[in-house]
Amino acid sequence: MSAITAVLPVLAAGFAIPQFIPQLVKLARTGDTAGLSPLWSALTSVNNAAWFVYFASSGFWFALLPSSSASLLAGALTAMMVRRGAPARRGIGLAGSWMALLAVVHLGAGRDALGVVLTAAFIVQVAPSLWAAYTTPNPTGISRATWWLVLGELTCWAMFGLHERDAPLTVLGISGILSAVLMLHRARSTARAPSARTTVGNRPRS
Repeated sequence: MSAITAVLPVLAAGFAIPQFIPQLVKLARTGDTAGLSPLWSALTSVNNAAWFVYFASSGFWFALLPSSSASLLAGALTAMMVRRGAPARRGIGLAGSWMALLAVVHLGAGRDALGVVLTAAFIVQVAPSLWAAYTTPNPTGISRATWWLVLGELTCWAMFGLHERDAPLTVLGISGILSAVLMLHRARSTARAPSARTTVGNRPRS
């Protein structure tokens, strides 16, 4: 095992395990869901569960820890947003359908086919978060710390995928880097909301 093969999954785990904690803490503290997408967090939970299966089938044992952590914490974030009043019924239904599709692919065609689907899965996963962030006038609910951790983790997976010549991991990493940069740019360029009221999506909530 080369040094890069040994180190990069460890670094990725260090970024991934606490990844959603800043967003969970911010949402618990402020109740602000402006710019957040329940569909994004639900798909993140489902996709990371599928990555867990892919990593286990590939023998990337250390990668099981960050994928399971991300799946559980993203699921917790989805539940918290639902409790805060974010509209999520349609999103959860779509995430359930996506989970069923991934299960059918894996059971019917195996690990390689699952890897092909997961190559595009991150784009499916992150699109709702980008849409919510860029269509919400003042997306004050976004946690920049969470997206810095996403950037760190997926930079590691891009490098690992390139080194191992693993196409799904490489595409995951590159897509994740671009998405995280876009989210960090949006969060940085957004002015602080002048109102202290809690918001749900684009709507103020008393």
